[in-house]
Amino acid sequence: MHINLTPFMVLWVLIALVVIGLATYRKMISTKEDENLHLADGPAASVTQAALSHKLDVVDKWGKLLTVVAVAFGLLLGAIYTYQTWLGAGTTTGL
Repeated sequence: MHINLTPFMVLWVLIALVVIGLATYRKMISTKEDENLHLADGPAASVTQAALSHKLDVVDKWGKLLTVVAVAFGLLLGAIYTYQTWLGAGTTTGL
């Protein structure tokens, strides 16, 4: 049994690109982050910091989830490819 893995590889590459895009997006957002709480600036500063923190939490959650999916899917594709190659090597005679 031979499965064409090309569509699955394309899907895996797309997931990996989304993970890289999320990492880049998080890096761009975090440049605006101020890790010090400025109480003297009033409640507007703390609301802005809270909104930015929430946005980073959401991006982190999706980034971690998609990273796990990409790694697991990549390992599964590698295992299927290895298994197919192993089966194919057993059926060819060579000489």
